[in-house]
Amino acid sequence: MRIIHQGFDRLELSIEANIPPELFAYLDPEREKAEEARAPVPISYGGVEFDLAPNGIQGYRFQLRGGPMEVLWFFKKPNARDPWGIRIIVGSTLLATQGLGYARAYIDKTLERLGVRFGAHQVSIGRADFCVDVLVPEFELVPENFVIHSHTNRADYLTSKEDEDRRSNGKSGRFTSVTVGKSPGRQVIIYDKRREVIDKRKLIWWDIWNANLEHDGLPPLDPEDRPASQVWRIEIRAGKDLLKDRWKIRQWAEFDALFGDVVAEAVQKIRYCEPDPTDSNRARWPNHPIWELVSDASQGDLNEMRSFVDPQKVKHVHREDHIRLIMALLSGNATTLAALEGVPEARLADHMAGLGLRLKEAVRADSERSANKLEEAKGRYRFVE
Repeated sequence: MRIIHQGFDRLELSIEANIPPELFAYLDPEREKAEEARAPVPISYGGVEFDLAPNGIQGYRFQLRGGPMEVLWFFKKPNARDPWGIRIIVGSTLLATQGLGYARAYIDKTLERLGVRFGAHQVSIGRADFCVDVLVPEFELVPENFVIHSHTNRADYLTSKEDEDRRSNGKSGRFTSVTVGKSPGRQVIIYDKRREVIDKRKLIWWDIWNANLEHDGLPPLDPEDRPASQVWRIEIRAGKDLLKDRWKIRQWAEFDALFGDVVAEAVQKIRYCEPDPTDSNRARWPNHPIWELVSDASQGDLNEMRSFVDPQKVKHVHREDHIRLIMALLSGNATTLAALEGVPEARLADHMAGLGLRLKEAVRADSERSANKLEEAKGRYRFVE
């Protein structure tokens, strides 16, 4: 049992500022283009590149994504009576590969390039998640082993697949997630991170974990070897009610001073324990070793925690994953076409080779349209080139 990653996993904040009129004048017609295309359009402003979505969300007129690093930007139409015009969500990829300090500098620099001026007192932190990934091959999650306050909510997720998720005693299903608490307050979640990485194709996490293992002089994980690559994540989510009402955390100075205590309190008030059959008082049950690891991790400097993976690896992994998916689609579509054209199995390979010539002729027949499609694709995937 060992920690193979720890750090921030999500950050949400609002800025008490509006975008400048010049930026609005640029974005509004671009959003109309996205609406007409019913797809995001690539934009560039002030030396910063985004994908602009065709729709806004929850009062924000513009929704932009800044590349494969999972950073979302939401801008309202400038309005002096509504000064909180900007919202930002930083996802796990940037935080895991670069750390919180880099993420904060990236936000400031990006807004500066967009012409947004604001001070430290105009930043409001709405949510922060901290996670610890533990490699623990033989761990089995038992929801009843949580010791929590009687008024605290707990939600359990039970899988029902009959292959790798069957219990050893033959009972179908295994618990893969337990959530304690409710948003926008405090939540503590433990879940099967390996399963999520595979199911949702978050392939960069294998590189993050393996980079950390390599740094410690240990061999990499084999995704195909479930018993040896079983990773469980313990995640502490602090919503705005917990941050602002309980801890009075609104700005970065308060966050820097107090968030470590937020995490430490969470793992003290919500504990995953080793049941003691001789003691009916659950409050006296000892912490499970996995919880001791999480408790120790919360004692360090949380702000600069990051992995040892090369950030450029993110682009490579995203690009290779897109290539694999598109090749699978090409193969499937070509095989379907062969079936529709009555190609026998013995001639399937020759049929595939001949498709290249047919595609070549199709490009020559409408070279202008093909060139436009190529440029559109380059724009869509420019962040992972």
